[in-house]
Amino acid sequence: MTVTQQQVRTYPVAGSRSLRPGLALAAAGPALAWTVHRLLPGVPVLTAAVVLGVAAAHLPGVRDVVRGSARPGLAFASRRLMRAGIVLLGLGLGFGDVLALGWTTVAMVLAVVAATFAGTLWLGRRLGLPGDQPLLVASGYAICGASAIGAVGEAAGSDEEDVATSVALVTLCGTLAIAVLPLLQHPLGLDAARFGRWTGASVHDVGQVVATAQTAGAAALGQAVLVKLLRVALLAPLVAAVAVALRRRGRTTAERPAVLPLFVLGFLLMAGLRTTGLVPGTVLAVARHVQELLLAAALFGLGSAVHLPSLARTGGRVAALGLGAWIVVAGLSYGGVLLTT
Repeated sequence: MTVTQQQVRTYPVAGSRSLRPGLALAAAGPALAWTVHRLLPGVPVLTAAVVLGVAAAHLPGVRDVVRGSARPGLAFASRRLMRAGIVLLGLGLGFGDVLALGWTTVAMVLAVVAATFAGTLWLGRRLGLPGDQPLLVASGYAICGASAIGAVGEAAGSDEEDVATSVALVTLCGTLAIAVLPLLQHPLGLDAARFGRWTGASVHDVGQVVATAQTAGAAALGQAVLVKLLRVALLAPLVAAVAVALRRRGRTTAERPAVLPLFVLGFLLMAGLRTTGLVPGTVLAVARHVQELLLAAALFGLGSAVHLPSLARTGGRVAALGLGAWIVVAGLSYGGVLLTT
């Protein structure tokens, strides 16, 4: 049985004996994910971490540990390490670089993000997906995949299973984009720069953006990363808006800040620090590695909360939402790129 968020909050603090088995597994997750990435370079580390977490939750002999003694530590890792990784994600964002794209591109990305979020949220609710899944999937598609889902899930106090299911769906669709989008570049008449912008505006996770755009060369990769960073910059406003909306509806707890969660404030502070240009390159490089390790451990923990039989019961609706949202974000961003370049 999946542990609910309310249950997670009752576990002892970090470092207590009951957390150790799960934290040890969460620490092993990034190492295993990195090994998979080395063997299969086309598979991003974060994608591998989610898949390995799902596998651990269903492998005979391991699943009993994952769902039993390791559950408290894995749940703790999926929440607290996710927060820390999102804070460090801000160091990869330079506001000056994003603005250098030009206001037309900024306006295009804002429109695509808003339309993708609203359209996916509406479709998910129409399909009758349970809990916060429509909200979480909409956030992942619109902003930055699993990281956005984790951030919005924190602000909304979402059930762990809803978060894990949404991460699995967005990760799957984003991984498929790595194989599908490069095949569409020439049929759609996109040069390297336009393909890069389309990739940055439509693919979910940062690692998936890099893996997709690099197939068209350095020019495409540079444009893709800048556009993607602009989407990442919208993470904090989105989380703040979700927190305000839920607070007005009475969904709030004493543990959660009234408007802006602390980890989102940390994200903004790190982004501002990066923009000053005062952070040495070596520090940024170390921060990128630490960020990836933290997010990989958190996503391994989230993946371990996925219960495939439960997912299969809503599989058709989940797949319909994933496909529909994919068409929306890819189509809108393609049209936006053509209009602005």
